[in-house]
Amino acid sequence: MFDKLETVVNRYEQIGIELTRPQVVSDNEQFKKLMKEHSELTPIVEKYREYTAAKAAEAEALEILSDAGFDKELRELAEEQLKEAKADIAAFSDELKILLLPKDPNDDKNVIVEIRGGAGGEEAALFAGSLYRMYTMYAESRRWNIEVVNANETELGGYKEISFMIEGSGAYSRLKYESGVHRVQRVPDTETQGRIHTSTVTVAVLPEAEDVELEINPADLKIDTFRSSGAGGQHINKTSSAIRVTHIPTGTVVECQDERSQYKNKDKALKILRSRLLDEARREHDAAIASDRKSQVGTGDRSERIRTYNYPQGRVTDHRIGLTLYKLEQILNGDLDEVIDSLTTHYRAKALEAEQE
Repeated sequence: MFDKLETVVNRYEQIGIELTRPQVVSDNEQFKKLMKEHSELTPIVEKYREYTAAKAAEAEALEILSDAGFDKELRELAEEQLKEAKADIAAFSDELKILLLPKDPNDDKNVIVEIRGGAGGEEAALFAGSLYRMYTMYAESRRWNIEVVNANETELGGYKEISFMIEGSGAYSRLKYESGVHRVQRVPDTETQGRIHTSTVTVAVLPEAEDVELEINPADLKIDTFRSSGAGGQHINKTSSAIRVTHIPTGTVVECQDERSQYKNKDKALKILRSRLLDEARREHDAAIASDRKSQVGTGDRSERIRTYNYPQGRVTDHRIGLTLYKLEQILNGDLDEVIDSLTTHYRAKALEAEQE
């Protein structure tokens, strides 16, 4: 590990020198590439410097304790310093192991989120609306941009399905563990007996695919236009601006009707199609690898119930990590960091275990 760390530090310092060269500064593409790499290496280098400082403090304390010539007060201070240094060394070493794990290449990408009502009819559609609001409020708290791509709204204000893009630094790294089945337990407004109903909503979080990652043959696409439908608006049902794209080899269908422009809707639909196809290819690849492993870490299997939102108890439980928080209202208002941080820590630990096997 330490040989690798020395290589990282040397590369970090080399980049720092490169970034001062006029020819690099004037080359916008190369400058951006080096700045990105520098930024990614910074937390590793900073943590390694903390680690080496702790090792130096340990060595200093041991030197004092090994010399009988120092007075009692100084030796007591050295013992305390040694104790703190050993604790820091252990903590920094664990953190460095995690920082050196191979990075998910999608972590910095924008995401496409698709929410669909599952079992529970209108109640599921209403909760799909609650989850859409939760994710948009979380995105706003991080100053990410949100753009609705397609929405199929119900009469009571819920969503049979809604797809939207979130653009922002690290969006995928924060939201990638949200894929799966979300279960809600609450008493619907229409329930006269006060019984608790259980409904489900599926969430899919896809990293936005870049053109270079997946080539789509135009001959494999069937593109239809139709009139927009929805809750209203002057352009609704008056122009055929909505787009339906069908990928013939896989049967994947994407609709987009959020924009007035047919061209903008087509562009958005193709982005979603590309991301879905790439996600499917990745999942097939992961499944093939997983067949040779005992377990799969962080797959985001959408058939798995990942979280329950219990309204009567004000409780949210993430079943993957056994986390229960009695702060339902705050979480549904976009306060997701505690849940996301816990999931990230859990899956990093799993990845570290797999790396050491």
